[in-house]
Amino acid sequence: MSTELTPEQIDYFMGQALYEARKAGALGEVPIGAVVVNDGEIVGRGFNLRERLQDGTQHAELLAISEANRLLHSWRLPEAQLFVTLEPCLMCAGLIQQTRITDVYYGAEDPKGGAVHSLYQVLEDERLNHQVHVVSGVRQDEASQLLKDFFKAVRKRRKAQKRAEKEAKNN
Repeated sequence: MSTELTPEQIDYFMGQALYEARKAGALGEVPIGAVVVNDGEIVGRGFNLRERLQDGTQHAELLAISEANRLLHSWRLPEAQLFVTLEPCLMCAGLIQQTRITDVYYGAEDPKGGAVHSLYQVLEDERLNHQVHVVSGVRQDEASQLLKDFFKAVRKRRKAQKRAEKEAKNN
């Protein structure tokens, strides 16, 4: 059963996910952040740590859900909402479905890896034993801009590095 949140609550909790995303970006990680909310309180936080830990499972959603599981002493989160800055991937959508999260709110779409609307519709698939209420586009412009700025900076660094290598080779 979906939990009703006010627009102000939705904005606040997505703001917290964006805060987590900025922490990832500050570490050189792709800036994706997530928070899990239960009874109106944040019970789990996470941001991408794949590069730092060299572990492909260290997605923001997984880290936030794991923290919520520990805090609530349950692998089931049937009253919880997840706020994430980027549309969840197939792995994370599976975890969301398995932990019985009620609602997912996400910011930017992921046309190359999204498993909620873009490539697959895992969370609303009626063949599965649990469906999740999904709200997309929450603070989408902010979430998208974080990603655009991050990848622009990555491309700029790579270009400068190639130029420096070329100059070193010529000297």
